[in-house]
Amino acid sequence: MADIETLYNEALILLQELISIPSFSKEEWNTANAIEKFLNKKAIPVNRHLNNVWALNQYFDPNKPTILLNSHHDTVKPNAGYTKDPFASIIEADKLFGLGSNDAGASLVSLIATFTHYYPKQDLAYNIVLAATAEEEISGLNGVAALIPLLPTPAFAIVGEPTLLNLAVAERGLLVIDAKAKGVAGHAAREEGENALYKAVKDIQWIQQYQFERISEWLGPVKMTVTSFNTDNKQHNVVPATAEFIIDIRVNELYHFNEILATLSANLQSEFAPRSTRLQSTGIDVAHPIVQAGIKLGKSCYGSPTTSDKALMPFPALKVGPGDSARSHTADEFVYLYEIKNGIEFYINLLNQVL
Repeated sequence: MADIETLYNEALILLQELISIPSFSKEEWNTANAIEKFLNKKAIPVNRHLNNVWALNQYFDPNKPTILLNSHHDTVKPNAGYTKDPFASIIEADKLFGLGSNDAGASLVSLIATFTHYYPKQDLAYNIVLAATAEEEISGLNGVAALIPLLPTPAFAIVGEPTLLNLAVAERGLLVIDAKAKGVAGHAAREEGENALYKAVKDIQWIQQYQFERISEWLGPVKMTVTSFNTDNKQHNVVPATAEFIIDIRVNELYHFNEILATLSANLQSEFAPRSTRLQSTGIDVAHPIVQAGIKLGKSCYGSPTTSDKALMPFPALKVGPGDSARSHTADEFVYLYEIKNGIEFYINLLNQVL
């Protein structure tokens, strides 16, 4: 059985390789190949669906519950502020620089190391499934959402994202609404028509003032913000027949999107439709054994303002991993080397309490 130092060294080499391979969302074929090759070298049978790579522990037992270990290997595109080559995987002053090093490469390789540690163990209380998935950065249809139906149904998941190894027990959902108020066009001087703009303004005032009752301990209240407004008319003397606006709604884990939509329907005059209902708000009970295991390791619980593949999982999931979310998508992205080693050690100790 490999020790932490060996697992760390292997994980670091793998992460450097992954950084060197461009893997923008929907273009992850080559990083999937690298992960598959890494597992094959360890004589671990690998399954592949699209750009998603997954594997089962050696003594998988269909009669046991299953834990899913998941993180992603796609990245955003590097922004214009980079001063270092985003694909060079440069080590300087105990930092590993490179696109995807922090989000979420460090979590991914730490979970892969953890999986290889537990892979040959017998008599585990749970099965373990490793899934390195694609399209997380765009919440794509061919990422974890496409893979979940092919996996043994997990009892719960650990989702690797940069959280400073603290426990993201709740995550905000995102609901974007396109709304349209309808009126009747007319000449402004003759007070003709029915002004759609005024109807829209009334709805916007309601949105500004309304407060949903349930306030989350971790995420606070649901927040609605009108972020865009437009009418069909650019002439000063014509009453607009339509007025369109966009509502950005950040939903806490105490509400399902259907409840938010029903509230809007009961109060808005404007027609509206959600762009998507996929990125639901999620939460895992603090009393859940995996959360309690993290608390025993001295980690704190919090609510995450950012979304992840956790939003697409119809089972309890804890988001936790090495690195800092504040570094994600920034120029000259990096992860501290000690964060990778600490991540591996943390994941192993976390699972050791339930396995």
